[in-house]
Amino acid sequence: MSTATSRPEYATLLARTLPSVIHSEKENERYLALLEELDKKDKLSPAEQRLAELLTLLIENFEDNAYALKPAHPREILLELMKANSLKQKDMLDVFGTPSIVSEVLNGKRGLTIEHIKKLSRRFHVSPEVFF
Repeated sequence: MSTATSRPEYATLLARTLPSVIHSEKENERYLALLEELDKKDKLSPAEQRLAELLTLLIENFEDNAYALKPAHPREILLELMKANSLKQKDMLDVFGTPSIVSEVLNGKRGLTIEHIKKLSRRFHVSPEVFF
């Protein structure tokens, strides 16, 4: 089917679904359900493919904005990694060397050095960029 012959079908799909910029979680859920219906089909018509592309863009736009991660301070990232790995302050001595340095870093009184970042990156298997 050519694009010219699929236009009426596409217009019908658009009129039925009325896609627009998503502003709420409820709208997002509705479009996700529509996209899932299309995904369940074995073969999509060209019009259905275009609608699926449009819905995907609308959903991605909403989710990128609604669920965007806020920038985090390196200390907050370290605390979260420690929490996720059930680590305590004393477990970080191999990275920082002394209890006082661990304490100062975790309390925000001292920043991370390049050497700390290298060790943390290896320990937690994350990119060093996480701490910058």
